[in-house]
Amino acid sequence: MQKITPFLCFDDNAEEAVNYYTSIFKNSKIGTIFRYDEAGAAASGRPKGSLMTASFQLNGREFIALNGGPVFKFTEAVSFVVNCESQEEVDYYWEKLTANGGAESMCGWLKDKFGLSWQIVPTVLNKYLTDKDTKKSQRAMQAMLQMKKIIIADLEKAFNS
Repeated sequence: MQKITPFLCFDDNAEEAVNYYTSIFKNSKIGTIFRYDEAGAAASGRPKGSLMTASFQLNGREFIALNGGPVFKFTEAVSFVVNCESQEEVDYYWEKLTANGGAESMCGWLKDKFGLSWQIVPTVLNKYLTDKDTKKSQRAMQAMLQMKKIIIADLEKAFNS
């Protein structure tokens, strides 16, 4: 068991979210599911038999989802970074996580259809932004600041120009 586990509170669609996320990420699976019994349903106002919590793994990392009601909302203050080795990988996660009501933001950030924020980041970005040649790294930064989804070829072009 990992030491720290992200715990995500959804309104009433945690089960849909768990199924959605595990369909996107490799090495993912759904773990233990707890459903509201009669007493839990009465205390929470949730339907008996509906999902209370579900543990799941995304790429081998543990998460827990809860149907916690409309009180808790996701904000950009918390996001998950997906480190990508290729443009193909960036494109894949960008397409999957913005589908069906997700929203693009700037500099590789997006919100999925549940309102959860993600950063889809090519691993080469760190190399470009921390290069000892500050003029090169500044050009890469300027290029990135103009992008929504990060395009590696455009970063490389700016870095090397």
